[in-house]
Amino acid sequence: MTGLTPSQTVGPFFKYGLTPGGEYTWNDAFTNDLVTADTAGERIRIEGRVFDGDGKIVPDSMLEIWQADAQGRYSDPKDSRALPNSSFRGFGRCGTSNAGEFSFHTVKPGPVPGPNGTTQAPHILLAVYARGMTRQVQSRIYFEGEAANASDPILALVPPDRRATLIATPDPAKPGVYRFDVHLQGDQETVFFDV
Repeated sequence: MTGLTPSQTVGPFFKYGLTPGGEYTWNDAFTNDLVTADTAGERIRIEGRVFDGDGKIVPDSMLEIWQADAQGRYSDPKDSRALPNSSFRGFGRCGTSNAGEFSFHTVKPGPVPGPNGTTQAPHILLAVYARGMTRQVQSRIYFEGEAANASDPILALVPPDRRATLIATPDPAKPGVYRFDVHLQGDQETVFFDV
């Protein structure tokens, strides 16, 4: 046999067992609705689309988010601070629709501790899995208008002309909704982090 062996990619994804959407009622482990009955804080919705390097939508990608609660506390054994929201887990997963759309219903996170005693601006960690990629890419979602963005130690690592790719903007037509599109490549490529 001659030639190159084809590489494996992380997509496309089978909806069965991987993404929510009401089609498989047994799967309640992963959802794009992170809000629970005892969740405190400002409820928000993040809506967006995923685009490839040619600006075309990606209908079969999967996104995962992980975030702190409104008080800046993570649902993780490494975060020893008391959790006021006993049911809020801060993890969500969503597949894109045929139009490349995704959404998450959650709460706006609070500021969290950063490296060397600094404080990080409210943000959401984002992982994107899509066809043609050999591994997921990692990014962040920050929020427009947050004063803490100016001193965030991680956002400061990003060149100023690229920071806008990490900022979710309020949708003036939909109160409580933030827009955040993901561009996997191209002129508008979202900043991805090496982790």
